[in-house]
Amino acid sequence: MVCVGLAGASFAQQDPQYTQYMFDRLSVNPGVAGTSGNICITALLRQQWTGFEGAPKTGLLNLQMPIAKISSGIGISAYSDQLGQEKTTAARLHYSFHRKFGPGTFGAGLYLGFTSRSLGHDWVAVDPVADDNAIPDNGASAMAFDLGIGLYYVAPTFWAGISSTQIPESKLKDVNIQNARHYYLQAGYDWAIGGNKKYVLQPSVLVKTDASSTVLDVNATFLYNNMVWLGVSYRTEDAIAPMIGYQHEFKNGNSALRLGYSYDVTTSQLKNYSSGSHEVMLNYCFKIVPQPKTEIYRNVRFL
Repeated sequence: MVCVGLAGASFAQQDPQYTQYMFDRLSVNPGVAGTSGNICITALLRQQWTGFEGAPKTGLLNLQMPIAKISSGIGISAYSDQLGQEKTTAARLHYSFHRKFGPGTFGAGLYLGFTSRSLGHDWVAVDPVADDNAIPDNGASAMAFDLGIGLYYVAPTFWAGISSTQIPESKLKDVNIQNARHYYLQAGYDWAIGGNKKYVLQPSVLVKTDASSTVLDVNATFLYNNMVWLGVSYRTEDAIAPMIGYQHEFKNGNSALRLGYSYDVTTSQLKNYSSGSHEVMLNYCFKIVPQPKTEIYRNVRFL
């Protein structure tokens, strides 16, 4: 029964899930690319449902940057997701067109990419006599085109986005898997408590659905002195996740490093078999500031 539930959960939501989703807005919404005005690199590593053999293991890497001359931003994201005999690898190239709107920036984006799925050969059949053509005997792999769109708005104290991934719903015949279209709605707000920027409450929400199942993530994080944060997330019918993090802004004021950790306490029936999920986030952002051009003026009177 546990294995059936594990498999059902994996196919209901094909895109990987992250507890620290607020640090990974790009991979599911191309409109995000470059809107911060910084060059940012983000890595996430997740070990889900510790205690299960073949439990999900996910790695993600994002890179994004603005291109101010054309009011745009670009980015690239790649992830690898391993669940038992199934392995998914994806890469997405993002483009976002920017427009200033009120106090913030609006981005309309598109990504192009591919999704590769493979199945191993080390299957354990419930009925060894049964011949199931849907399960390859010697393993199999297939690759398909991927496309997504997104709208995103970010201001000094607010951000929100709506997007869709895997729009073509490509069918990978060799592995008998069809990619499911996903929809995302996410938003967050920074509230300086009592007007004091030393104490900031950062609530956020993420809604994700593939039109057959919907998952809601709600988070509240307290940031102290723009340096240390503590928070907690709740994911419907799945987990409660405390998190902790640290960020350091370098003296030049043009770069910052963030490190975060979260631990999912499973609340579903899997809690009797799993000791939870671990996730680590690393983010580095910097800005290239052009050197001022030195101009020399010579006056014929003063040589």
